[in-house]
Amino acid sequence: MKTKLVAIIGQTAVGKTEFSLKLAKKLNAEIISVDSRQVYRHLNVGADKISAEIRAVIPHHLIDVAEPDEIFSAADFAALAQKAIKEIKAINKTPLLVGGTPFYYKALLGTLHEDLPKDETLRKELEREIEEKGLAALHAELESVDPVSAARIHPNDPVRTMRAVEIYRLTGKPAGWWYEHQNRKEPPYDILYIGLTRNRDELYENIAKRVRQQFENGYPEEVRWLLEHGCDEKLPALQGFGYRELVNYLKGRCTYEEALEGDIRSTKAFSRRQMTWFKHFEPCVWYNLSEMKTEEVLLDAAAKCKTFLSEEQTCE
Repeated sequence: MKTKLVAIIGQTAVGKTEFSLKLAKKLNAEIISVDSRQVYRHLNVGADKISAEIRAVIPHHLIDVAEPDEIFSAADFAALAQKAIKEIKAINKTPLLVGGTPFYYKALLGTLHEDLPKDETLRKELEREIEEKGLAALHAELESVDPVSAARIHPNDPVRTMRAVEIYRLTGKPAGWWYEHQNRKEPPYDILYIGLTRNRDELYENIAKRVRQQFENGYPEEVRWLLEHGCDEKLPALQGFGYRELVNYLKGRCTYEEALEGDIRSTKAFSRRQMTWFKHFEPCVWYNLSEMKTEEVLLDAAAKCKTFLSEEQTCE
């Protein structure tokens, strides 16, 4: 029988973190972060990491597991998450997945091949690389990491070359690997998703408020520290929204206010993409936190989770 898991999904700034701590207490759970920023050490303010004090009470996994100059892939996430799930269950606790990175969930379930991730920022970076170094250099890189795709894609085809390199850089595996290996067996987990949403106006207000708080509470200083300690601005860790805007500010390419407003716009756009991805996640119970009290949602969600998890115990 598949291992049953519970996950909290939803858009950025919807309130997943606060809700997850309350649900974790009710489920006797330890939390596995499903967040592509929180895996990196030193990305604290921009990644909205939970404090060490709270983590001492409710253990969190897959936070601070990679250096900013490392390429941390979806495949890496899946391997570490599987290990964490086993460790948590071994001490008779509930693994609770929490986060908003859709292709991490898909990698864990072995279904990433259905929707291999895209990243507009990385795509623009690849376009710049072609302009600076030439298409031949990018195709040569593809040949070194994915010779099968390189043999199939003509050296003068920039679109397909960029897409193949994009998949590799985002996931750590060539596209063919995902198609071949992840089709061989059923996903090992059965996940009940608890989806959190808010009315758009309230969500956007939360996003703007959070970004301003980040900028006031050390975000620019965090990015300056990363740059001063050898982190290249082209690293994937610094290409996400907020980090890239602050890099531009610190490099003198824009004003503080332009970086702030740019981060807010980018975060809103990301939240829209998240909802597009998550609406296909099943089975999912959705709760609108703009229309329901948090305690009411918590009680209902906890009851549904306990019923779902008990089905595994009944069958053992």
